[in-house]
Amino acid sequence: MRGYYVAAIAGVTLTVSAFLPWVVVGENNLGGFPGMSGVWIAGLGLSATVLAALSLITRKNSRHPLLVVGLLAFGILFVVERLMVRMATERAWAAEQASALVGGNTSQGSLEAIAAPGLYLGLGSSFLIVLFGLTIVVKRASNPYTEETDDDV
Repeated sequence: MRGYYVAAIAGVTLTVSAFLPWVVVGENNLGGFPGMSGVWIAGLGLSATVLAALSLITRKNSRHPLLVVGLLAFGILFVVERLMVRMATERAWAAEQASALVGGNTSQGSLEAIAAPGLYLGLGSSFLIVLFGLTIVVKRASNPYTEETDDDV
């Protein structure tokens, strides 16, 4: 049951990563909570934290739901990482070209979009939740749920 502390801490870090910037282009920070993907990641992080806390309190197994929550969060963050970096680079290039046309000079060169620590923190914590959820599949426990003991004897 102590393993659920790992899932609880990973859920908290997943929630925190939703409030950090995910992509940085020059001075601009993109991604995170105001966007729809940030809201989803914050919700999934909170649900992972609640599932792990309930498992610690009730001594019941919740690795299957944690696996689903971790896979959803990892999928969202992976797609965001692939799409947002490319879109941010193209947006910075278009803004630079437009300012060069209006100003009547040549463009200086395009700004590169780089992934910020919030994205890496979210990917790592969601991957940790997925690994924790996979332990019930890999372990193949004969009885994945705890037996209730009779304390009245």
